[in-house]
Amino acid sequence: MDLFSTIKRPTLLLDEQKARLNIDNMAARAQNAGVILRPHFKTHQSAAIGEWFREVGITAITVSSVDMARYFASYGWDNILIAFPVNWREIDEINQLAGEINLGLLLESRDTLRYLDWHLKQPCNAWIKVDVGYQRTGIPWNQPESVLNLAREIQRSRFLRLRGLLTHAGHTYHARGSQEVCQLSQENLNRMITLRDQLTQAGLDRLEISVGDTPSCSLCSQSGATEIRPGNFVFYDAQQWNIGSCHADQIAVAVACPVVATHPERNEVVIYGGAVHLSKDAFDYGAYTAFGLVSLPEDGGWSMPLDGAYVRGLSQEHGIIHLPDEYFNQVRVGDIVCVLPSHSCLAVTLLRDYLTLEGRAIATMHSKP
Repeated sequence: MDLFSTIKRPTLLLDEQKARLNIDNMAARAQNAGVILRPHFKTHQSAAIGEWFREVGITAITVSSVDMARYFASYGWDNILIAFPVNWREIDEINQLAGEINLGLLLESRDTLRYLDWHLKQPCNAWIKVDVGYQRTGIPWNQPESVLNLAREIQRSRFLRLRGLLTHAGHTYHARGSQEVCQLSQENLNRMITLRDQLTQAGLDRLEISVGDTPSCSLCSQSGATEIRPGNFVFYDAQQWNIGSCHADQIAVAVACPVVATHPERNEVVIYGGAVHLSKDAFDYGAYTAFGLVSLPEDGGWSMPLDGAYVRGLSQEHGIIHLPDEYFNQVRVGDIVCVLPSHSCLAVTLLRDYLTLEGRAIATMHSKP
């Protein structure tokens, strides 16, 4: 039976072959750069897909929450870094996890360190969060005294073992093309190395450097870091394509959406696939704001993105797609179109399950029992 004939509602399609190739490519890049690949599992959120990483030798992973750490620990992952500032209110769960696995925690304040000193009951690895320019969170890289003071307090802690410095250079997502991305990436890495060297001169030896945004790790060498933590690369998405991190044929997920209305007077079709399926993450598509690229079903998957076609608007359940003349007459009510999501991580969280191109269901941590 044709895969697309079975689809009734927005469905997250997964091209396993592309995803496995993306994993292989990133593992090779890490090996060539002499760094450890500690992939961020917040993108796929699936124990089954996690096994594809084991097959290329991955033993240490990154997650974004205590719940995610607990989920992957239940599937045998025992070296897990929670790359999110410690949430004091989850200390009981943190202690339980730390008693079962090699757990890494992220700190940026002395208040959190002192809280952990009072409440932590098991050994944990500690990473200091550094802001190299993204300005989301972390101690600014050019405040070495603040980092040094925190590091020395960590060294005096009963249960925390200081591992090193960690950053996420999310501002590379605003760059376009490999030259701009790599210029930013090298600047960010240089800042981390400078900070590490300043701490070494102050008597702190052997601090590791952990970096990891998908644009930098996909396009630039990360030599000089200890480990890299990209996540989105396993699937990529329309944002990464727009940045230049990947080619369109590397995007490994698409949301299959039924067409429910057509409007020839404005070259638009309405799909069953809205913000609750795709999120409202967007990117600049020429002069327009787009919430996804548009492909058509074809044997073995979906087509390359249609030139000039994009998701121009989303409400809760509705998606509005602009289609140029040459494609508009190919689409009718009742058909399926494939949206390459702006942000694959959020599409996974919202849609919860995958359907492979071979018709196999793959669950995530959010799947219903």
